[in-house]
Amino acid sequence: MKVNTDTLRHERYFEELIRTNCVMTKLDTRGDPRLAPFGRILRATGLDELPQIFNVLGGDMSLVGPRPCLPNEFVNYQPWQRERVNGLPGLTGLWQVNGKNKTTFNEMIKMDVFYLNNMSLLLDLKIMLKTGAAIAREVLQSQQASRHVRQENKSPRSGTILQTLVESAPRI
Repeated sequence: MKVNTDTLRHERYFEELIRTNCVMTKLDTRGDPRLAPFGRILRATGLDELPQIFNVLGGDMSLVGPRPCLPNEFVNYQPWQRERVNGLPGLTGLWQVNGKNKTTFNEMIKMDVFYLNNMSLLLDLKIMLKTGAAIAREVLQSQQASRHVRQENKSPRSGTILQTLVESAPRI
């Protein structure tokens, strides 16, 4: 991510995902301006998460668990959704390996709560084994999205990249 970039677009995008409970596609696929060069591939491969290993070693995170949420996201949670923060956040989790960008916000919450209620070494091992395949899918989808954006930008009927970003931004 770029340093000192405005997070308002991301915050509003996430609020819209919660409010509408639509499929949670990453903002990256719509041309997130916060991404630094090569940021898309770093995020798709999960390499941007490697520094979190220090949080795992320090005991503040687990290898497997719900993804941590930001305070501005948490304030939008309904009471039943807040259950997902009752355990250590993880680098990977049930949601990440079971359709991550094809699920709704409520489906993500339900998977996280299910995980917290059924935690076991066997479940953790299954999730860790599935993580590699999930990352491979993310990389392929990221490459396809990049190709699609490049093709759209080359099309004579398409506008500028900025127009594309503005048109694809959620309306609030």
